[in-house]
Amino acid sequence: MITRSGIGYDVHRLEAGRQLVLGGVELKHPQGLGLAGHSDADVLCHAIADAILGAAGLQDIGHYFPNTDESLRGISSLEILRRVAEIVTEVGGRIINIDSTLIAEEPRIGPFVPEMRASIGRSLNLAVTRIGVKATTNESLGFLGRGEGIAAMATASVEMPEE
Repeated sequence: MITRSGIGYDVHRLEAGRQLVLGGVELKHPQGLGLAGHSDADVLCHAIADAILGAAGLQDIGHYFPNTDESLRGISSLEILRRVAEIVTEVGGRIINIDSTLIAEEPRIGPFVPEMRASIGRSLNLAVTRIGVKATTNESLGFLGRGEGIAAMATASVEMPEE
């Protein structure tokens, strides 16, 4: 087995009338906003999914979960993570660890990190000690800094059979 690394990134705009789900946890945005998207638009889970798929040498999240597939409309991103873990297992891989960062001006993320780590861990069948979730702001710069959206970055390490 060899250990491989992958990187993931996702961003969605905020809009009224949507729930805000990050790391599988529903949060309340101070202005009542949520993330727009085909699924629940959980940018953290999407970035993690792409990092895992990349580490396994597979195609990106859009290949497996296209936004043109109406059967996936509103799907929980925790379910996407669960399916990604299955895909990696099917090709002989094993997820080692995840590290991630949310980028948002608001709401405050810190109080929800333990719950996010637990929900991500359950979906990936991974101990919370192997999942990093951090948060930062964009220092009021750009569209993220103006509070127009939320982004996430993630890395994953996956053990894969040698080729």
